[in-house]
Amino acid sequence: MDSQKVNVNDIVDQAKFTPFHWQVLIWCLLIIIFDGYDLVIYGVALPLLMQEWSLTSVQAGLLASAALFGMMFGAMTFGTLSDKLGRKKTIMICVALFSGFTFIGSFATGPVEFAILRFLAGLGIGGVMPNVVALTTEYAPKRMRSTLVAIMFSGYAIGGMLSALLGAWLVADHGWKIMFQMAGIPLLALPLIWKMLPESLMFLVKEKRDNEARNIVQKIAPEQVVTPTTALVFNESTQEDVVPLRALFQQGRTFSTLMFWVAFFMCLLMVYALGSWLPKLMIQAGYSLGASMIFLFALNIGGMVGAIGGGVLADKFHLKPVLTTMFVIGAIALILLGFNSPQFVLYTLIAVAGAATIGSQILLYTFVAQFYPTTVRSTGMGWASGIGRIGAIVGPVLTGALLTLNLPHQMNFLAIAIPGIIAAFAVFLVNLNAAVDAKKNLSASYKPSKSSVSN
Repeated sequence: MDSQKVNVNDIVDQAKFTPFHWQVLIWCLLIIIFDGYDLVIYGVALPLLMQEWSLTSVQAGLLASAALFGMMFGAMTFGTLSDKLGRKKTIMICVALFSGFTFIGSFATGPVEFAILRFLAGLGIGGVMPNVVALTTEYAPKRMRSTLVAIMFSGYAIGGMLSALLGAWLVADHGWKIMFQMAGIPLLALPLIWKMLPESLMFLVKEKRDNEARNIVQKIAPEQVVTPTTALVFNESTQEDVVPLRALFQQGRTFSTLMFWVAFFMCLLMVYALGSWLPKLMIQAGYSLGASMIFLFALNIGGMVGAIGGGVLADKFHLKPVLTTMFVIGAIALILLGFNSPQFVLYTLIAVAGAATIGSQILLYTFVAQFYPTTVRSTGMGWASGIGRIGAIVGPVLTGALLTLNLPHQMNFLAIAIPGIIAAFAVFLVNLNAAVDAKKNLSASYKPSKSSVSN
């Protein structure tokens, strides 16, 4: 008797939103919240670190880049490894890295020791991002995929806001170290993450863990009949390329891959230039330490609203026009930040800048996740993010160097705005037909049987 065949892609794409989807969304969201917190606390601690260790602006920018170097290597390494080791195990390793070494960073006695610990934490911070995006993308129903990934990844902005609010509340009285000590909380949650976070369906099938895969399919679509003999099939091959990186440049994807890399580079340059230096810029403009933290809060609020709002628009239109428009609007907002404005207008411009930088970064991950096949999805996101980290490294250093020149605020913000225009052009030039053609080629060998899901 022939076994029943069930098309997993059809089930996932057309599924109703179930408790299982909530489980994936909430746990990935929590992981990203702590990830964002661990990254943004450097900007919160920066003014006090400069004072305590007598750092110049350039030295502080280089110190900020230590974590970003780690994120670059982490994104490339763990993004590629997860396509072979599985998403779940890789996420666990990354959480242990960024939480553990950020906590240890609170005991650093000097900038060199602190930089080494930030680099090691950065490996986990950078490595976890492509994996939680890949996992959420794989399980999200098609009609709300961009929205759900944007909601999940908005946890990055929530973590940044949490860091800014706690910084405004605690740092003045208790110093910067308490912020880093609180970063150890996720270590306590590792057993729960292991229990609650599911593995990639594609990975389970590839590893012949069919019973686990069938149980997940049943949770995604309770109405679907799944038996021990049910065969799970996909619209794409479950066997990855021996060299996953090579697949990013096959089937007409070369030019679009390069454009994604340019967009990530420019976007992350803006994100980390603002994230690392916005409080310092506002202090130089005459605002207090506490008020400068609120500007950082407004930046991250804008990032969260921009990501979720952009995700909703992308599900109706497409990520490409939405991202292009957001980058252009963000560049205009950054230019206007250089001019004197009423406080309400200033907060609005900072929120718009956050939407177009942090929000666009989140949507870029979503765009890349939907562009590449599942078997190389983390590889595609990991390398795009890793190349982008070069921009993230350049951003704080470039901004620190600009501050030493004592240029007018208009010039500082103009320098941060120019990459937004370049990113808009890069996204505009992405060839969507390459993704469509690849899916057609990958699914050419699959012919649904009568028992396959078709609605």
